[in-house]
Amino acid sequence: MIPSRNGEQALESYINSCIRNEQEGQKALYKHFYGFAMGICLRYASNRLDAAGILNDGFFKVFKNIDKFEKDKSFKAWLGRIITNTAIDYYRANLKFSEHADISDYNEIAQEQSVYAKLAYEDLLALVQKLTPAYRTVFNLFAIDGYSHEEISEMLSISVGTSKSNLFKARQKLQEMLKAPVLHPYERKMVVFDANAVQVNFNTNTK
Repeated sequence: MIPSRNGEQALESYINSCIRNEQEGQKALYKHFYGFAMGICLRYASNRLDAAGILNDGFFKVFKNIDKFEKDKSFKAWLGRIITNTAIDYYRANLKFSEHADISDYNEIAQEQSVYAKLAYEDLLALVQKLTPAYRTVFNLFAIDGYSHEEISEMLSISVGTSKSNLFKARQKLQEMLKAPVLHPYERKMVVFDANAVQVNFNTNTK
């Protein structure tokens, strides 16, 4: 039976219940981190259906490997890495990144003037989802999740130059979309997006 406690005690009880392979604990953990995990999946997927598939596969891996979680670490960060890796595995299995040009020195490419726009979170997410899977994946890994091009190269089995090329082209596409007619604004979760510097704050955390 899961005790009705808050904070770290509740999370610890969920984890222990999942280690015992109890469905009640699994449901509680899934519900607790659903918003956070789905936010990651939506950034990597082109639509909500694909995102749901990634989410379910990711939580399956979480439950399967939860006994390996080191309790002195951040569980949210551990879970987030599994969900992200699941999204990457999904696209590695369904896409080929080799079709994109290899740019050996990204810094030599001329940058357009920064394009600023105040967008709702839903609008910003919609723009990222319009990128091709290859561009979207590299953009998310580099600009949002903070991986280096060297790390992305290993994760996606592409060259460092291809990673830089895909990031550059993703930025270009986002700039083009931002210059297009403005999307209907939402009134919540407003964020500032610099499409050139790519300083983006995706607020996908749960309460």
